[in-house]
Amino acid sequence: MFPYIPNTDEDVRMMLDRLGISDVDQLFSDIPESLQLKGLLNLDPPKSEVEIRKHMHGLADRNVSGYGTSCFLGAGAYDHTVPAIIAPLVSRSEYLTSYTPYQPEISQGTLQVIFEFQTMICELTGMDVANASLYDGPSAAAEAAMMSAAANKGNKILISATLNPEVKEVVKTYMRFRSIEVVEIPEADGKTDLNAMEEMLDKDAVAVLIQSPNFYGVVENLEGVSEAAHANKAHFILMQDPISMAILKTPAEWGADIAIGEGQPLGNAISFGGPHLGFIAVTKKLMRKLPGRIAGQTVDLDGKRAFTLTLQAREQHIRREKATSNICSNQAVNALIATIYMATMGKAGLVEVAEQSAKRSTYLKQQLIATGKVKSVYDAPFFREFVVELPKSAKEINQELMKQGIIGGYALSGEKENQMILCVTEKRTKDEMDHLVQVLEAIL
Repeated sequence: MFPYIPNTDEDVRMMLDRLGISDVDQLFSDIPESLQLKGLLNLDPPKSEVEIRKHMHGLADRNVSGYGTSCFLGAGAYDHTVPAIIAPLVSRSEYLTSYTPYQPEISQGTLQVIFEFQTMICELTGMDVANASLYDGPSAAAEAAMMSAAANKGNKILISATLNPEVKEVVKTYMRFRSIEVVEIPEADGKTDLNAMEEMLDKDAVAVLIQSPNFYGVVENLEGVSEAAHANKAHFILMQDPISMAILKTPAEWGADIAIGEGQPLGNAISFGGPHLGFIAVTKKLMRKLPGRIAGQTVDLDGKRAFTLTLQAREQHIRREKATSNICSNQAVNALIATIYMATMGKAGLVEVAEQSAKRSTYLKQQLIATGKVKSVYDAPFFREFVVELPKSAKEINQELMKQGIIGGYALSGEKENQMILCVTEKRTKDEMDHLVQVLEAIL
């Protein structure tokens, strides 16, 4: 009945005899009779390879991708240019060594990539030490919160209300099992209310977590945050977009103890939401609390440059109760893509991408407001994305835009259902932006 299962009748009899049962169905005796499937699944008959390919292409064509559309959607994942050089390089054999580089003698490709990635993240953020990457931006935020909870005395963490909602949810989930209360700092005009933060900070706080540019695209003024946090023996965790660091103050310049973020903009396609990668970097003081893998540079027996894992504080390497985290992996391929991207773009390239994104988003916002039908919600400096208010539901408008081959912005909900976060990267042309303005005018 199941030709893809390699066990012979004799194999099955031997296993049943060893288990002391007479029939395979007895293995499932704990499942109530009413829940057991009787007969075969209602599936199509077998198909040839050609038929399967055609079927899968048909399913894929039902998706709406960035190809053939103008994408103005951001809110955590961004449609930046992915250099053509990445695809052929990422699959080279020297990078296809062991997934888990426990044996450095056969994992030099993987280890060197990790080392180079760490180095570039440190240069980008201005921090002292970075690890091999994390699953995504939200998990990086959760790991940073756990680091602070382990290093500092207290039972609460302050997070800004302007933090990406998905990041909030992940942090809250992790902290619940650490008995750490998550308290939101209110927002004021699209920014973190720093006066409220100072009032909320006390000896019970282990950290302050703020995002800039924040969920609305607003660039936060973080003057005094580090000093206020440190005065209460709490960490300052700054979540910052990596592209923005090319032209804005870095986490180190703001006095952050831990820098985190979503690394997807660094050469990784949106890919319908993943896989992406998170980055985390810290000051030297927190180096031994950093979760995950850290690759170090050394020399081999012949005195040649070599790489190996170092400062291994994962639970697989030391006593579990002494481990910093049980984070078991990193997004190695995505980190490799990010490394190739940063090496390819260089400092000048990253600055150009950031400046083009800033200039083009400013142009679109000005053109939309000039129609008289769209209002700006926040009068503050922004990077790459901004919030506008429309005369009708943003969700409904997005549906109309999609009919015109335009992926609209992120529709907010609740009391803000008429508001939309629009994103513009260096990929969006003037023609695409002008077309969006014309279509919106017609819809409104």
